[in-house]
Amino acid sequence: MASKEIRRSQRLSGVEYEIRGPLVEEANRMEMQGNQIMRLNIGNPPQYGINPPDEIMHDLIYNLHNSQGYSESKGIFSARKAIMQYYQLKNFTNLSIEDIFVGNGVSEMIIMSMQSLLNDGDEMLVPSPDYPLWTAAVTLSGGNAVHYICDDQADWMPDIADIKAKITPRTRGIVLITPNNPTGAVYSRAVLEEIAEIARQNNLLIFSDEIYERLVMDNYQHVSIGSIAPDLPIATLNGLSKSHRVTGLRAGWIVFSGDKRHIRDYIEGLNLMASMRLCSNVPAQSIIQTSIGGYQSVDELLIPGGRIYEQRNAIYNGLSSIPGVSVMKPKAGLYIFPKIDTQKYAITDDKQFAMDLLHKERLLVVPGSGFNWQKQCYFRIVYLASVKELDEAASRLQHFLHGCERSSTVAASLETK
Repeated sequence: MASKEIRRSQRLSGVEYEIRGPLVEEANRMEMQGNQIMRLNIGNPPQYGINPPDEIMHDLIYNLHNSQGYSESKGIFSARKAIMQYYQLKNFTNLSIEDIFVGNGVSEMIIMSMQSLLNDGDEMLVPSPDYPLWTAAVTLSGGNAVHYICDDQADWMPDIADIKAKITPRTRGIVLITPNNPTGAVYSRAVLEEIAEIARQNNLLIFSDEIYERLVMDNYQHVSIGSIAPDLPIATLNGLSKSHRVTGLRAGWIVFSGDKRHIRDYIEGLNLMASMRLCSNVPAQSIIQTSIGGYQSVDELLIPGGRIYEQRNAIYNGLSSIPGVSVMKPKAGLYIFPKIDTQKYAITDDKQFAMDLLHKERLLVVPGSGFNWQKQCYFRIVYLASVKELDEAASRLQHFLHGCERSSTVAASLETK
């Protein structure tokens, strides 16, 4: 009897994760052939020599002996207590240690939070561009990700009218990513207040992904929606991966604040999910109290002379100097999201552009469509590499684009269409 092909779940149809997708596989293949690839595709600070504070590593080592067994499924008490106090200082209301869950990074909490909430056909409002795991988690949970536009002509702020237009009776909640990945936008208080009013009028649960909230530059202020809407149920997701440079330890959490009377059953569902995975990484939990309760921070890297600050400026200046490339300077985070003028350059497909750039210049970036952004042609660059390397990346990009330049006659005809 012939064997029948075993195929993947249909729920994976349409699920993509370009950050670690075919481009990375091709880069790996090229490296196996002896090519040196400049990888600017993923926000992994230790890969670029930006390491965690010594005190955090000391705590990790000190607690290893006592971290060999399972912990409580929601997380160890000291970690959850420190998280609760952190948000009390940010003016969150109605906080309870029982409504805080520690997970294996924010990624696990995203997946668990959607699996605990959505039924088949339910809708979640997700920003475009987004961190693609949100869209994937909604899809894998049987829901439909409905993308609302963040306006590239208005500092990438969410388009309030577009959000309102996309609410239906099946809408269960709205996802915010601020500071935003991939754009580096920091949502204003006024925009957050408008979104809170939309949630208030439509009985929506807000999920606020704030993993980059400690990576804000240029004296901009990050505002947590949980601090300005105490009458609403709000789930805030955060962690240590980026701010404390411990991506491999997987330390993240979700905090429920505000009026939780109508989401108790949902929180109990998330508690069931947490119990079934037994617990999150216990050694990583042991460093949370020190990380968010003491001086161990990223601040010194975000001011003039600091490494992340100077690298952000270097890639912004390098990209801005290339004719036909436009870009907003990120206010926060580790990424920049430039746009290529497709009238000036013969580029019509961002995935093909990224593959060609990899082949010709040995430079690995992520195409904009990988973040559920459909306008051409955007792409994301991680600015964790050194200033020298980022200057080289801008030079390689400019060299590549020079070979894609349209003739003046073709460019002029496109402008008139």
